[in-house]
Amino acid sequence: MGHASGLRAGTRYAFSRDYRKKGMIPLNVYLRQYHVGDIVDIKANGAVQKGMPHKVYHGKVISLDASDADKD
Repeated sequence: MGHASGLRAGTRYAFSRDYRKKGMIPLNVYLRQYHVGDIVDIKANGAVQKGMPHKVYHGKVISLDASDADKD
């Protein structure tokens, strides 16, 4: 068999959800507001495929700059 090379290849455990975290996603996940200078951890939720970051960014920690944060 050939080697898989798709966007989600090799992410069997990276994008899977924890045993007790399965089910509906809490509303506060969607309503959370980020501001300039916030330090965030990029972790993809395997239950939502739309807007999922590439697997190389999974687990990375970044500081938000003006282009990433809300425009409030």
